[in-house]
Amino acid sequence: MTRMNELFGCKVFNDAVMQQRLPKDTYRALKKTIDQGRHLDPAIAGVVAHAMKEWAIDQGATHFTHWFQPMTGITAEKHDAFITPLPGGRVIESFSGKELVRGESDASSFPSGGLRSTFEARGYTAWDPTSYAFIKDGVLCVPTAFCSYGGEALDKKTPLLRSMDALNRQARRILKLMGRECERVVSTTGPEQEYFLIDKALFDRRTDLLCTGRTLFGAKPPKGQELEDHYYGAIKPRVQAFMKELNDELWELGILAKTEHNEVAPCQHEMAPIFTVTNVAADHNQLTMELMKKVAERHGLVCLLAEKPFAGVNGSGKHNNWSLSTDTGYNLLDPGDSPYDSAQFLLFLIAVIRAVDNYQDLLRESVASAGNDHRLGANEAPPAIISMFLGTELTEILEAIESGKPYEGHGADEMTVGVHALPKFPRDNTDRNRTSPFAFTGNKFEFRSLGASDSISDCNVVINTIVAESLRVYADELETAENFSSALHSLIVREITEHKRIIFNGNGYSAEWVQEAARRGLKNLASTVDAIPCLLEEKNIELFRRHRVFSEAELRARYEIKLEGYIKVIAIEAETALTMARREILPAVMRFAGEVARDARAVKDYAPALSTTPQDKLLLNLTAGISALTDRIEALQQAMGGFRRSADVLEKAKYQHERVLPAMADLRVVADQLELQVDKGCWPFPTYTDLLFRV
Repeated sequence: MTRMNELFGCKVFNDAVMQQRLPKDTYRALKKTIDQGRHLDPAIAGVVAHAMKEWAIDQGATHFTHWFQPMTGITAEKHDAFITPLPGGRVIESFSGKELVRGESDASSFPSGGLRSTFEARGYTAWDPTSYAFIKDGVLCVPTAFCSYGGEALDKKTPLLRSMDALNRQARRILKLMGRECERVVSTTGPEQEYFLIDKALFDRRTDLLCTGRTLFGAKPPKGQELEDHYYGAIKPRVQAFMKELNDELWELGILAKTEHNEVAPCQHEMAPIFTVTNVAADHNQLTMELMKKVAERHGLVCLLAEKPFAGVNGSGKHNNWSLSTDTGYNLLDPGDSPYDSAQFLLFLIAVIRAVDNYQDLLRESVASAGNDHRLGANEAPPAIISMFLGTELTEILEAIESGKPYEGHGADEMTVGVHALPKFPRDNTDRNRTSPFAFTGNKFEFRSLGASDSISDCNVVINTIVAESLRVYADELETAENFSSALHSLIVREITEHKRIIFNGNGYSAEWVQEAARRGLKNLASTVDAIPCLLEEKNIELFRRHRVFSEAELRARYEIKLEGYIKVIAIEAETALTMARREILPAVMRFAGEVARDARAVKDYAPALSTTPQDKLLLNLTAGISALTDRIEALQQAMGGFRRSADVLEKAKYQHERVLPAMADLRVVADQLELQVDKGCWPFPTYTDLLFRV
C-alpha cells in the first residue's frame, strides 16, 4: 500500500519537483514569481518548459494542454503532442518556452457576451505560474488564463487573479500603516463541496436527469430526511469505495481533501479541503467536481452537482471559507493576543463588514443561477437577503466601541482602539448560524450561499474586490492622519455606526427577518433575474474599473452571458418537461387507465352484482388527471411560445421566470399527483424512492 506522503502530489510539478529538476537560478526566479506575484522572466521560460516536459514524459504523458476556465463554468482543454518533425521522417519530443507561456485557442464557440464578433475566433491562453502544472489522464495540464485578441477576459481566472492583485495592493498599504510590512497578502479559500450520488442504471432511465441534471417530476417518497438518520451516518460500502478512490486521485493532484461525510438528505455527501491560496483553490475545486463525476461512473454511480436535484429534500451548496494571510502565514482575521493585534484585526474585520454592506447586491449576484434559485431561502441554505453573522460577544464588543462604554465581558475599562485596553477578542466562542449567508467563524468568513455547481471564482472575485475597496478608503484616510491612533479610533466607530445594519445574528429563515431587513434597507434580490442587473449599476462598474478587475465592456459581457445562460437553462428544462409529459407520463397514465377500465368491465361481465366502485373512483380520478395534465402541457407550450417572441435579454429572462417556470411547476403538480395513483410497474421512470435509497 502506498503511503499518503508518497501519493500526495505525485502528479504535480510542484515545488519539490522544481527544486529537483530546475537549475538553482531558474528555480529561485520562478519561486519569486510564484510567491511574490512578480512578472515571469521570459529568459527562464524555456528552461522551465524543458524540465516540465521531461518530468511529464517520465509520468507517461504524450500531450500537453493549456487548461483554462471559460465562462461556461467548467474547464476547457485542447491537447497538443510533444512532437516536432525532423528531416528523414523522424520526430523529436519538444515543448518550448513559448508554448508554455502562451497558447492560441479557437474562441469562437465560447460565451463572449459580445466582447468579440462571431467571425473573430482567436483567443489566447497565458500561463498562471502561481498554480502548479499537473498530469491528468496522461496529459500535462498547464493552468492558464484565457483572453480575447483584444485582451478582454474570456474566463473566470483572469478576473480572479486581478482581484487578488487589488486586494494585495490595498492590504499592504494598511499593514504598512500598522507597522507590519510583507511581500504579499493573499486571500485563502477552503470550499466545502456537497453532492449527491445515485445509481447510474436508474439515472439513465430519467430523461430529466440526463438533460438537466435535476428531476423535473417526482412525488414525495414515504420517507425523506425527516428522521435525520443520514447526516454523519455510517457511510455505505459502495459510497466508501467511491470516496477512497476519489481521495487517492485528489491527493495525487495535490488537492488537500480532508473531510468526508454523509450530508442531511438521503444519498447526499460532502467533501471539504484544507485552505489554500484562492486561485489554486479555484483550480482544485474545478478538478474536484470533474473527478467526482469520473470516479462515480467507475462505481456504477452518477454524481449530481445540481443545486436542487430532488424536491422536498435538501439541495447542495458549496460553503466558501475565505480568509486573508500574509506571505509569512500570518492570518489577518485572527484576533491575536495583544491590543495591537486586536486593533489590526478589528480594522480588517470592519473592512469586511463595510464591503458586505455596501455591495450586498454583488455578493448575491455572484451566486445567482437558475439552479441556485431553487435552493436559496429553503430550510437548508441561507436566504437571498445578504447579512453577516458575528456572534453575540463580538457584536457586543462592536456595540461597546461604538457607544464608548466599557465592555464587561472581558473586564476592559476603555474601548479606545489602537492605543490600549482593548479586550482580548474571542476565538470561535459562539454557536454557528447556518441561516446566515456570511458568517464569521473564528478566523475566517464562511459565505454559504454558493450553489454546488458554481465556480468559486465568481464570488471570490467579488469578495476580494469589495474588501480591497474598503481597505483603499481606509488607507487613503489614515495615510494623511496627523494622529494615527485617534484617526483609527474615529474611523472604526464611524464605520460600525454606518454599517451595523448588515449584522444579524438571528434566524434568517423567519418571516420577521424579511420585514426587519426591509426596515434596515437591505436588498432582497429573490431571483437570478433580480440579481444580475446589478452588474451594470454605475457604482459597481466604477468599483471594478477602479481596481482594474473588470472593464465596463467585460461587465456588460458577463451580464449578457449570465442572462443568456439562465434563459437557456429554463428553456432546456421546459422542453424536457414537455417531452417527458407527452411521451412518457401521459401514455403511461392512459395505459393504466385502460387497464383499470378493462378490469372493471371484466368484473361486471363476470358478476354484475359485484361492486366496481373502487375501480370507478380510480378511473374517474385518472381521467380527470389526464385532462388536467393535457391542459398543463398546452399551457406550458403556450408559455414557451410567448418567450420566443421576446427580444431583449433581460425581458426574456423575466418572462422565463414569471411565465415559464410557473407553468412548469403547475405541470409537475398534476404529474406528481398521478404518480401516486398509477401502478408502479406502469410508471415510466424510477421514482424518488428508487433514486434516493438504492445506492
